[in-house]
Amino acid sequence: MTREVKKITLGDRLLYGILYACVWMMSLLPFAVLYLISDLLAGFLHSVLRYRRRVVRENLASSFPEKSERELARIERRFYRFLTDYFMETVKMMTMSERTVKCRMHVENPEMITEAVEADRNVTLLLGHYCNWEWVSSLPLWFDKGVGAQVYHYLHNHAMNELFMRLRTRFHAHNIEMADIMRRLIEWKREGVPTVTGFIADQSPSLDIHLFVDFLHHDTPVFTGPERIAKFLDSRVLFIHLTRPKRGYYSLRFVKITDGPKKEPVFDLTRRYFELLEENITEAPEYWLWSHRRWKRTRADFNAYWGANAEKQLSHL
Repeated sequence: MTREVKKITLGDRLLYGILYACVWMMSLLPFAVLYLISDLLAGFLHSVLRYRRRVVRENLASSFPEKSERELARIERRFYRFLTDYFMETVKMMTMSERTVKCRMHVENPEMITEAVEADRNVTLLLGHYCNWEWVSSLPLWFDKGVGAQVYHYLHNHAMNELFMRLRTRFHAHNIEMADIMRRLIEWKREGVPTVTGFIADQSPSLDIHLFVDFLHHDTPVFTGPERIAKFLDSRVLFIHLTRPKRGYYSLRFVKITDGPKKEPVFDLTRRYFELLEENITEAPEYWLWSHRRWKRTRADFNAYWGANAEKQLSHL
């Protein structure tokens, strides 16, 4: 179902122009200055504004029951520091050169993509809100053939939506709304164009789902759309494993989930994705988006919503 197009007002355009100008000017600052601002903002968000601190603490405590209060507090503080780093690094994308982003985000095994697209195969990438996921939109810089795309959810604030559209397409990626992704992929398939499409699938879905998985000690409702699309394309499916060796630098490694999704049992791809994501998060928990209310919907909510049809809903992709 296509989203209803909102009429863009003069006020929307003015707000976007002001926001764009501010971000552009801030992005000209060197990383050292941006990180100094980030340090100040982190303390303000955590200790003064207390931005979603209760949500962060509840998520951490329930996800790591084996950790002490001191360990959880340390992860919490590091999370807020990273959250403001993420914001500043995303601002920096506005004027970062291709050379800079390729220097600061190392791709360990780009051949996992290049081999597939050179053979006219599609690639499905699965990742989470982990490390700086915005910088992953630069992946088209690592391959020449085919097109790179990413799925996104429309931001209802026009100025913010336009700003992120500009940032996420700076390095040649196509930004496509979820409602339009199948149509675009079918068009490219008919044209014989191999695609590399990224899905961030760790958000909290609606109750119109088909699967629960054990994720970070929670019975978690999850999206299965990426698996359905991967099976349709019969694409190579890769998980994006991210690390942050030092401030302002990332290392990306592709982990193959399957080369033949059509042959995989239903839900195996999605379960494997969440297993790999949990392993990645556990390595350095501070880099996941703990301020998101990931577990606001429960199996009890699902059963109440679907009633007698709940079991049937969970029986198919």
